[in-house]
Amino acid sequence: MVLWALIVVIVVNGVRAPIERLSQGDQPTGAPPVPTGSGFPEADAAAFASQFALAYLNYDATKPDDRAERLKPFLPVGAESQFGWDGAGKMAAGNFQLSGIEVVDRQNAVVTVFAQSGAQRWRLSVPVYYSDGRFVVSGQPGLMPAGGPANLPQLPTTDHDITAENELRPQLENFFKAYAAGDPTQLQRYVIQGVTLDGFDGKVTLVELKSVTAPPGGATRDISAVVKWTFPVNPAPSPAASDDQSADTGGLEQAYRLTVEKQGGNWYVKDIRGGTRTVE
Repeated sequence: MVLWALIVVIVVNGVRAPIERLSQGDQPTGAPPVPTGSGFPEADAAAFASQFALAYLNYDATKPDDRAERLKPFLPVGAESQFGWDGAGKMAAGNFQLSGIEVVDRQNAVVTVFAQSGAQRWRLSVPVYYSDGRFVVSGQPGLMPAGGPANLPQLPTTDHDITAENELRPQLENFFKAYAAGDPTQLQRYVIQGVTLDGFDGKVTLVELKSVTAPPGGATRDISAVVKWTFPVNPAPSPAASDDQSADTGGLEQAYRLTVEKQGGNWYVKDIRGGTRTVE
């Protein structure tokens, strides 16, 4: 009896131990949970740094006081009024966009913004301090190049269906004229039945269908087209300016991808969207 009692105790303890370990695995280990957010107001810091960059990267030696006044809301009390500028030369920058934020703690961060001055793109890193709902620039910014354009490899040579391209050209010329006008009745003559497309309602005018590219295929194909639109600078030009078309219109080439379908010897547009890569 003593031997059987000992065996029962051993079996019970052996079963209970792993159950207790599994149940304890869901319990806290004693370490407090780590907060998921830093507590630093990143969106507001980005706006503050972008506004500072506008004041900081624009200066003119003939009007140094203008820059000093623009910088005042961003600098700590007692900071040098021009904040590193020697008072010479001229610089104009704009097109400021957020690049990223490196949060150090709840009160400190480094905000990097993109900027453009002429043909040069920059990155400006701005250290900022946050307290009681307000920001201040806490150190000298760091200006870095933003890099030039990426190296674009050449496109592979693709086959063209010259016959289809020649068939498509007159159809697409008429389609793009109707697309520019935005007349639903006109458009319906060149699109698949049941498909509805919104046109430009006369806000652009087709100058030329520059190119049509069609790959070999069947009755339904994805093709590309390049057109040249004119865009009125002034939607309601004065009578005096109406004789000078160069003064109130501008031309711009645009690339499109179209899904077309051949029915009864004619090609019809099923869909139109922006083009993909065309630059060689």
